[in-house]
Amino acid sequence: MNHHRLAYMALTASIFCAPKAVCQNAKEQLKTKQPNIIFILTDDLGYGDLGVFFQKQREKANNRNEPFIFTPNLDRMATKGAIMSQHYCAAPVSAPSRASILLGVSQGHANVRDNQFDKALEDNYTIGNVLQKAGYTTAAIGKWGLQGLGKDTNWPAHPLNRGFDYYYGYMRHGDGHEHYPKEGLYDGAKQVWENRKEVSKDLDKCYTGDLWTAVAKKWIEDYEKGKDAKKPFFMYLAYDTPHAVLELPTQAYPEGGGLKGGVQWLGTPGHMINTASGTIDSWVHPDYANATWDDDNNPATPEVAWPDTYKRQATIVRRIDSEVGDLIQLFKDLKIDSNTLIIFTSDNGPSNESYLPKNYVPNNPDFFNSFGPFDGIKRDCWEGGLRVPTIALWPHHIPANLIVTSPSISYDWLPTFAEVAGFAAPARTDGVSLLPSLTGKGEQRNSSVYVEYYQEGVTPNYKDFDPSHRLRRRNQMQMVRFGDKVGVRYNVKSAEDNFEIYDVASDPKEVKNLAGDVIFSALQQQMKDKVLQVRRPDNEAPRTFDDALVPAVTNNKVVKGIVWKAFKGHFPWLPEVRSLSPIVVGVTNLPVIDKSNKNKGDVYAFEGYIKVPVDGSYTFYMTSGTKAFMRIHEAAIIDADYNYEVGTEKAGKIKLKAGLHPFRIYYSNPERLKTALLKLQWEGPSIAKTDISADILYHDK
Repeated sequence: MNHHRLAYMALTASIFCAPKAVCQNAKEQLKTKQPNIIFILTDDLGYGDLGVFFQKQREKANNRNEPFIFTPNLDRMATKGAIMSQHYCAAPVSAPSRASILLGVSQGHANVRDNQFDKALEDNYTIGNVLQKAGYTTAAIGKWGLQGLGKDTNWPAHPLNRGFDYYYGYMRHGDGHEHYPKEGLYDGAKQVWENRKEVSKDLDKCYTGDLWTAVAKKWIEDYEKGKDAKKPFFMYLAYDTPHAVLELPTQAYPEGGGLKGGVQWLGTPGHMINTASGTIDSWVHPDYANATWDDDNNPATPEVAWPDTYKRQATIVRRIDSEVGDLIQLFKDLKIDSNTLIIFTSDNGPSNESYLPKNYVPNNPDFFNSFGPFDGIKRDCWEGGLRVPTIALWPHHIPANLIVTSPSISYDWLPTFAEVAGFAAPARTDGVSLLPSLTGKGEQRNSSVYVEYYQEGVTPNYKDFDPSHRLRRRNQMQMVRFGDKVGVRYNVKSAEDNFEIYDVASDPKEVKNLAGDVIFSALQQQMKDKVLQVRRPDNEAPRTFDDALVPAVTNNKVVKGIVWKAFKGHFPWLPEVRSLSPIVVGVTNLPVIDKSNKNKGDVYAFEGYIKVPVDGSYTFYMTSGTKAFMRIHEAAIIDADYNYEVGTEKAGKIKLKAGLHPFRIYYSNPERLKTALLKLQWEGPSIAKTDISADILYHDK
């Protein structure tokens, strides 16, 4: 039995059996392959754009001054699966948001931050290569925008270089602003790539939402018929709609869906999909073609037609709904729906950008209240900019009509998919697996919800927003969540700036700032400390708080020495062991592998506190005989895991206040190693580079 099967047996035991119970049907579970996974990511779709999240409330109220739209397929998906009502994006704009999703790390660690469009995604673990190593065939379809500088096929971070076996879509971020790639009706012709070949010349009248859906369907159909069908697949399906130019489809969405209906790949140059006919940018959904509203909120005056801009917006959202319904039907037709996990979400909140000609009404998200019951839009760190509509469907595994109210964030998906595949996630990830919340099996660890972002300008002056949120200077922004309490900072000048604190469970619009109440003073300090302890500065995305010293912790119950834990298992990477149970636990003076603990396990964790003598900047050095990883607090200091050259020295700097700082070191110890090398050194104020001494290491009593 290979290690994928061994790992999957462990997964089935955790998902399908009671905690600490013996799984009686493990052998039966092994007959089922690891589940397929499809991650559907929309572009600028707001929390309030979906019926089940908000539009149904408007429909029920039937206020003619508050127009509404329909999403029947997504609403049906939600009733069959889980609504994740407290799910956040990692950043309020697409490039950093998508980078955090793919890398499984927060904006405190991602190499793509702020508005760094087309920057190369870091060469490290991604959802793609993690699932490849777990035995999956992987495909990315749609918008990429993280390729880096280079000419065409030489992009350093091409999807094929970041863990995907197949790619079809827009490579460049800006190409995603246009939804007819060949005609380029409003933003000019664009390039579409299949793997490393440019293919746009044959894409006459191909509306991208339909095109990506047709390609996805064709790839899945071919895969299920092919020689690798016994292996599971993972698909990253990244739509470029409803963002940017509000171009309409050519015609109605074809009836039905799945194998015989819906959009279909024809493969004929000039007519590549079955909706590549008719007139481009022409078809308005009949539900909205003649829609009217009470524009002046006066029932005595005649209603007027919706502005064309919003007919377009409603049609595009409805088109996404049809495309997702088409895919769901395909899984049913192929009889793989019960073994396929589908995640539907958005990269950030709704946009007020439309890229339409000047004679069009601006595409303001307050027409449909696309931000839902919140304030804020794309580029805001209010809930409306960060809370995204998220649905999970996995028949017989995720209960129907489930509402997940625990907070989570988009970099949780990498560890979630790793666990679905049967593995603990890489130690590098900042996320946690959401499987316990989705399946009701096991104990859910708390997500670490943290966002940072920089954007010049001010927030919109929408009448639906609380006056305190209108025309607010943005600049450096942060958001952090503790339970139901959210801390928000705009125009951050220093690490000492106070957070505005809101109870978003009872106050989703974030109107009542609790920061002035003395009972929240401890939480205020906790938030200020936390946002320094979970991140690393990035010279290409400077922050006003980069030079702040990371606070120490107060702990009067520590003793000398550190704890070591050994874990058994076969892992393709250095795992995050907090989801695993140790087989041996002990106390040692130093984070080393010696005769007292050598070969006790396949992976080790050293945990404790390092006592820093004075405030200052410290550099830590690590040399390892195999994979290793070090965190101080939750900040990733040394990554000697991915593509690490054994025996080389790695270093990381961090500014620390005097006092106790918790640390974790993970270390992989294959028994074949004759010398289990793990050397840790440091230097700092008045400290020349030297080995870390046992005199400054402690653990909880």
